Amino acid sequence: MIKAVVFDLDNTLVDFMAMKRQAVDAAIGAMMDAGLNLTFDQVKTHIDDIYKELGIEYQQVFDKLLLDVLGYVDPRIISAGIIAYRRAREAALKPYPHVTATLMHLNRSGIKLGILSDAPTREAWLRLCFINYHHFFDVVVTFDDTGERKPSPLPFKTVLQRLDVAPEHAIMVGDWAERDMRGARNVGMKTAFAKYGDSFGNQDLSDVDYVLSDIKQLLDIVA
Repeated sequence: MIKAVVFDLDNTLVDFMAMKRQAVDAAIGAMMDAGLNLTFDQVKTHIDDIYKELGIEYQQVFDKLLLDVLGYVDPRIISAGIIAYRRAREAALKPYPHVTATLMHLNRSGIKLGILSDAPTREAWLRLCFINYHHFFDVVVTFDDTGERKPSPLPFKTVLQRLDVAPEHAIMVGDWAERDMRGARNVGMKTAFAKYGDSFGNQDLSDVDYVLSDIKQLLDIVA
């Protein structure tokens, strides 16, 4: 019997990669308009390289960009970039179809809900609050809570402990088979792969219990 559902956040509840692309593209255009004398492709490539080196959640990406290409942080250019990024991020940050209705139904059914994310705590909560999801979840566990990333067992054990649910009574929903699914399975949880949010393709799903083409399918699984 499923008593708790644990969700990854990015590319499971919200289309994080689409939001990131739109926000970064908007920031590049704004920085160029503010005087950054590089082509769009040059800036885009450099930002992509920074994210590859330091992680997609790296918060000083524009500072590092300007230090790398100019040798200093121009306040006009970086301010234009940050404002454009934030505006585009807010416009693009939306839940996948049927996510809200699914969470509401699970809440009404008495199922405990948790978030398990590798994002920093502040960024995870900002995203949850912006889409007004912060009231849905009993527990939110991020990288800052454990200092370890999925598929390490510690994050999974932490969220289960805080939910006060045994692993065999919980199911993990996520878009990254190697991290979300393997980590959950290794601690004894059921697994549901969010195929609708898969940005990788060709992932090994051999050990996954369920594959979701739409998050609403989760309701039948829990029932």
